[in-house]
Amino acid sequence: MNTNEHGAQRPERARPTPQSLTGVGLAVLDGAGRVLLGLGHDGRWELPGGKVDAGEDFETAAARELTEETGLTVPVTAVRVLAVVVDGLQGLTRVTAAAVAVGAAGTPRVTEPDKIVRWEWFARGSLPSALFAPSAAVLDCLWSEAAPRGVAGMRRYGVAGDVTEITSL
Repeated sequence: MNTNEHGAQRPERARPTPQSLTGVGLAVLDGAGRVLLGLGHDGRWELPGGKVDAGEDFETAAARELTEETGLTVPVTAVRVLAVVVDGLQGLTRVTAAAVAVGAAGTPRVTEPDKIVRWEWFARGSLPSALFAPSAAVLDCLWSEAAPRGVAGMRRYGVAGDVTEITSL
């Protein structure tokens, strides 16, 4: 515990003011390699995803958000985190896990009509140009050979594979 010279806890350490948002964007691929995107009311397309709850890991958050937003299900063990993307858009540090899962069960449906107009599957070569910036950054992590779609100022940090791969070097 951090205390001052009088033994009292320093107020700035008691409960810090949140300065960042932690989320996950999930690129869901079907058997044909198409990715699922939702059309937002602002005209931009986005991946399923959202905030990571306190104590929740990225994979669990991705699977939960997918079900909440689309009705699709995927086992947590089928979600793979590719990278972590960090940006400071609009004065808030946003940390987004870029995740991918293949073969979700079900048919996508709009479960949050206040956020999404419709869900559609897109082939890799026919992605819409109007993408939500964090979703574009996730797609850049998935298909890095394509021209970057993310926003300038976003930084990407690759996630290490299996720990046994690292320890055997």
